[in-house]
Order: sequence, then structure tokens, then C-alpha cells
Amino acid sequence: MALLLGFLLLLLELCGNTLSLGSRSSTEGTEVLELQLPATNYETKDSYKAGPIGGLFQIVHIFLRVVQPNDFPEDILRKILQKKFDLSTDYEKIIYYEIGVIICAVLGLLFVILMPLVGCCFGLCRCCNKCGGEMHQRQKKNGPFLRKCFAVSLLVISIFISIGIIYGFVANHHLRAQIEKTRKLADSNFRDLRTLLNGAPAEISYILSQYTTTKEKAFSDLDNVKSLLGGGIHEQLRPKVIPALDDIKAMAEAIKETKEALLNVNNTLKELKKSSAQLNTSLSDVKRDLEQSLNDPMCSAPPVATTCNNIRTSLSQLDDNTNMDQLPSLDKPIDKINDILQTNLSSLVQQGYKSFNDIPEMVENQTTDIISDVKSTLNSIGSDIESIGEQIPIQDQLSNFMGYINDTETYIRRNLPTLEEYDSYRWLGGLVVCCLLTLVVIFYYLGLLCGTCGYDRNATPTRRGCVSNTGGIFLMVGAGVSFLICWILMTIVVLTFVVGANVEKLLCEPYQNRKLFQVLDTPYLLNENWKHYLSGMVFNKPDINLTFEQVYSDCKENKGIYGTLKLENSYNISEHLNIQEHAGNISNDFQNMKVNIDNIVLLDEAGRKNLMDFSFSGIDAINYNIYLAELSKAPTKGNLLSFADDLEVKANHLPHGSLKQSLKNNAQTIRTIHRSEVIPLEQSMSSVYQSIKELQQKSSGLGMKVTNTLSSLDSAQDFLTTRISSVIVEESQKYGNTIVGYFERYLQWVKISITEKIAACKPVATALDSAVDVFLCSYIIDPMNLFWFGIGKATVFLLPALIFAVKLAKHYRRMDSEDVYEE
Repeated sequence: MALLLGFLLLLLELCGNTLSLGSRSSTEGTEVLELQLPATNYETKDSYKAGPIGGLFQIVHIFLRVVQPNDFPEDILRKILQKKFDLSTDYEKIIYYEIGVIICAVLGLLFVILMPLVGCCFGLCRCCNKCGGEMHQRQKKNGPFLRKCFAVSLLVISIFISIGIIYGFVANHHLRAQIEKTRKLADSNFRDLRTLLNGAPAEISYILSQYTTTKEKAFSDLDNVKSLLGGGIHEQLRPKVIPALDDIKAMAEAIKETKEALLNVNNTLKELKKSSAQLNTSLSDVKRDLEQSLNDPMCSAPPVATTCNNIRTSLSQLDDNTNMDQLPSLDKPIDKINDILQTNLSSLVQQGYKSFNDIPEMVENQTTDIISDVKSTLNSIGSDIESIGEQIPIQDQLSNFMGYINDTETYIRRNLPTLEEYDSYRWLGGLVVCCLLTLVVIFYYLGLLCGTCGYDRNATPTRRGCVSNTGGIFLMVGAGVSFLICWILMTIVVLTFVVGANVEKLLCEPYQNRKLFQVLDTPYLLNENWKHYLSGMVFNKPDINLTFEQVYSDCKENKGIYGTLKLENSYNISEHLNIQEHAGNISNDFQNMKVNIDNIVLLDEAGRKNLMDFSFSGIDAINYNIYLAELSKAPTKGNLLSFADDLEVKANHLPHGSLKQSLKNNAQTIRTIHRSEVIPLEQSMSSVYQSIKELQQKSSGLGMKVTNTLSSLDSAQDFLTTRISSVIVEESQKYGNTIVGYFERYLQWVKISITEKIAACKPVATALDSAVDVFLCSYIIDPMNLFWFGIGKATVFLLPALIFAVKLAKHYRRMDSEDVYEE
């Protein structure tokens, strides 16, 4: 109990010396700003496993629960701690709780007292040739059966004794091995405690240094006000403004494309008129030449006359099928477009783009002074935080506790060799005890071996062999040694049992299930004037609900000293790190931010007039259908190739002569005209047809398109005029909140670090576990309990073993006299 309270006071010393300390945390920051403390690694494991021998320890624990099934005597312990325990009135409670241990101890003491007396009487009795001391054996029918029963019983009992001896050897060796590990366990715990104490100042410095990282991130955003704030405003306005400007830009491109299309169509039409006239002339010449050829006298005689008449009637296929001269010229619409293009609408649109895209730069120019003020505020906050860090007396506060650790370590190092020396004596004594029991069991095993192997069933008791006789002697020696040592062994067993069982049930077990802490947390227990002793020790405020169990649990979970000991009752970090106060200073600077970008003009009046002139240019009023109708016609009324082929076929049916040759020549001429004039004319007509079709589509609804474009422009301009102020306010708030958010997160991180993570007291809980649960209970008490359990079992089984040994020795030893076999 004193050891437990000592370690709890060690915890109190640590908390008392860290009341004004800072923090340690791993709170996450924003997507960009990461705030996290480096993890601290400790050497000592927070749990202990005994290994394979743990199963034997569990057997002993089960035995102790059977012997001592009563609950932990919390009331008795409270009275003892309050110095209100009166043995004369409360002895019944102690007896009730200890009744199992008392009964076992009394039985053991009876064993210690009676066994020497029984051994002395038994020896005297045998010296008087009584109690089986007479070297005479009466032969009976059931003699062989009794001998076998005695031998088997002794063998089984000897095996049980051997198991107990093995337990004793294992426990004795395990205890020595664990004591040898004590130095390493103590050193690792002291190193962890030093890591905790030395790490706290470094963690404070690290937390304070992270302000520089936070400030640098904020300064980076402040220097990028053009892209962050200006860009934000620009992006908010973009969905409304850019489409309107894009429409105007598209309209400017449409004007240019319309002019180019008109020029292209107009020039092509002129070329078509010339080509059509040329074709008409060529066809007229061919037609006239054919008519002259058909006036040949040969055409008067049948059947040539029929052929000539057919050719004459088909000459109409050579007539021109188009009338390009009737198509009006496009010079007037072109002149109007040229007048419209005197105003450079594209340049005016680019000015609108430029005015809109200059918003980020305008914001940057107008916020220079505000940004400078915010930076000054941030620098002043940094100075305040640095001054707070300088005022925290870390090393001074921790130096006393570090000295306490050094003194404790020196004390352990000075006395540990003595402990190891005494343990070597204990180990030697345990070894002697186990060897004595082993000697007895060896005598029994030798006796059984010699007696069984040397026994001759045909030999009479007086004629038994030497080997059999030696076996009987071994058995009697074992029985004699048992009488000599069993009471000494039982004395050792009783003493270690009483001590080990009570330490296990009164300290180890309640420590593991934390009932011991619950007792210590009883109000007014350790100090009759304090409701809660721990809070009275830490804050001198005993009404604060601070318990040993809660502190131990929090330390096991590696929580910080501040939150574990509820140090906000002594040093309220929220008051010293007023997040709203610091953030408010920055917010005030941003509230004074004034950005004026009301003078943005997307398109001036000249550009608007230009668009209106384009809508009234008459492009959409052109009668495109007459052009399309004329251009969709074939250049000639008939297919010249078909006409030429037919003419040549008819000429081939004529008799040889000038007529035949003339018709063939004309057919070839027609093919040449088709190839050189008709085909190019058809291609040109098709191209112009497509151009006019596209021009018709572009000009369709021109007035409505211009009206919609101007409406979109007016809407965007009105949006800029009416909403830009609210957009600026909204984006300024977002920008300011981002900057403020860095410091709110930093200060929140500092607060969480101090309250939850800094000076995490897990090494203290581990040190307490190492002292009580590991060193005392696992290293010492568990092996000691296993030792008395094994030796005690072996000692108890010595009593029936010596009885069977004495009985069996009568069947193995050579007798001095014998009786005749009785029927």
C-alpha cells in the first residue's frame, strides 16, 4: 500500500510541476495547413505476459479463489486508512474474510506440530519391535494383492510429489530470472519518465514555433490577394459576364464572316454570268453549224432525211437553261456592311474583356494598405504568443521532479545489488528445499524399482534377495527422511502461503480490477476535511471531483496531464488563449476593407450602335430564294454528253460523206464544251448555292439575335452594377475567414494540445504498473505462490507416501523369522 501511494504521489508531483505548462497535440489543420506533434516513443511495454508459466500461475489463482472467495474488504481497508479500526470489535470481519487462509494455516501448523511427534513415537515404537518394527512377516493369502496395491499407490503418490517438486523448481528459477530483469525494468521506466519531462519543454517550443508556419501560410495568402480575393470576385461574376461578351464577340465575327460571304457570292455571281454567256455563245455556234450541216442535199433523200429531221428537232437541247442576268447584284448590302465595319466591334469587345479581367489587379491595388495592417496584426499576435512561451517556467518547475527521479533511481541502484544478493540466498534455500523433497522421492522410486525387480514370489520372507531387501531399505530411508524434513517444509509453506495469498488478494487483485483505487477515492478517507483527496492535493480545492481511478485510467490512455488532472481549475487555458479575441482583431481589419470596381463597362454606346446597324443592314431581307432557284437549274436544257453520243450514233448510220464527218465533228465539239465549260459552270453554281444557303441561315432572324445579344449585355451590365458590391462583400468575408481560420485552427490546436496531449502521463501509469503489477505481483508474488503451492502439495503427499512406503517395505525386506502359511 505504501508503494502504491508513493507512486500516486509521484504522479501528483508531476502534475503540480506542470500546472503552467503548455501542450502537445495532433489536431489536424486545413487541407493545406497541417498541425501535428511528433509522436513520442517509450521503451517500457504497457503490458506484461508471463509466458508458458502463466498457466501454472492461473492454477494457483484458482486455488486461492477457492480458499479465499470473499470480496475485497473495502470497509476494513477504509477503517484502517481512517485509523478507526478496532481489533476488539472488528476481529469477526477479519476472521470472516481470512477464514480460508486461517483454516489452511491452522492445518499446516497442526502438520508442523504433529508430524515430529508422530515421527518420534513411531520411531520409539519400532525400536520396541512394535508398529511393524519386528522383522517378522505373517504370510497371508492376500499378501501379493496388498503388495501390488501398496506399490501402485506409492508410485501414484510419488508422481504427484514429483509434480509438486517440478512446480517448486520452476517457480524458484523463474523468480530468480525475474529479479535479474528488475534492473532493466527500472532503467527503462526512468528513461521513459525522463523522456516525458525532457519532452514537455520541447513540445511547448514546437507548438509555439508552429505559429511561424501558420503566419507564413497566412502571409502567402495575403500576398496572393490578387488571385484569391480578386480571382474569387472574378469567378463569381464570370458566369454572368463572360457569356454576354462571348455573344458580342461572336456577333463581331459574324459581321466579318457575312461581309466575306457576300463578297464571295457577289464575285462568283459575276463570274457565273460571264461563264453562262460564254457557254451560250459556244452552244449557239455549234447549233448554227449543225443547222448548216443539215441543209446538205443528202438530207433530202430518204432514209437520211428521217435522221436529219430527228437531229433537227433535238437541237433545242443545246439552248441555255439559265438566266443569270436577272439575278440582282449584292453591292448595296456589301456597302452597308462595309459602313458597319468602320467601327471595330472586336476591339470594343476586347476592351470589355480587359475591363472585366482587370478586376483581380484592381483588388490588389486597392487592398495594399489593408493587407499591410493585417500583417502587422499577425506579427503582434506572434509577439504575444512568444512572450507567453517565455513566461512558462518549464525547466524551473520540472527541475525538482527531475531531482526526485534521480534520487529514486540512485536509491534503487544502490539497493538493487542487496536485493539480488538476498535473492541468491533465497534461491539457494529454495533449491535445498526442492532437493530434499527430490531426495525423498528418489528413495521411493529406488525402493519401488529395486523391490519390484528383485522380488521373488517363490522366496520366503526370510529368504528374499538382496535387491528386494535393498528396495525395502530405500523405502524406510525415504519414510525416515520424510519424518525429519516434512515439518520444516510445511513451516516454509505456511509462512509463504500466508504472505503470498494475502498480498495477492489484498493488493494484486484489487489493483488489477481497480477496486483499490475506488477505495482511495472514498470521500474524506485520506483527509477527514477533504471530500476528494487528490483535488485537495493538487488545487487545495477538495470539492473538485478528481479521483485516483480517473487519473490512472487517463494516464493508461496516454492523455495529457492538463486534462487528466483537470488543471483548468488552476490555470484556465481558454482564458489565456482567447481565440475570439485574437481572431476578432484580424476580422476587424478585414471589415475595414473597401474595394471599388463599379466603373466596369462591357460595351460602350458605339458598340451598341454598331450592333443595331448590323441588325438593320437588310441582310436578312435579301430574296435568297431567287438565287437558290436559278442556281439549282442545269446550265443547259439537255444533257450535252447524251446529245453528243446520240448524234454520233446517228452519224454512224449515214453513208460516208461530208455530212457524216460534219456531224461527228460537231459531236466531238459538244463533248469539249461539256468538259471545258459546263462542268466548271456546274461546280461554281453548286458552290455559290451552298454559300447562299449558309448566308441565308446566318441572316435568318438577325434582328432577334442582335436583340437577344443586347439584352444579355444589358443584363450582365445591370448585374455588375447592382450585385458587384454584395459579391465583393461575400468574397471579402470568405477571404478574411480563410486568413482568420488559419489562426483559429492554430489556437484551437494549441488549446487541444495543452488540454489533451502535452506531457502525456502514460509513463507514470506504466511506472506504477511496473512497480505493483509487474515487479511485486508478477515477478515476486506469482512465483512465490507457485513455489508454496508445489512444495505444499508435495509435502502433504509425503504423509500417505510414508505410510504406503512402510507398509510396502515389509513385503520387500528380508525378515528374521516367518510363519507358516495360514489357510
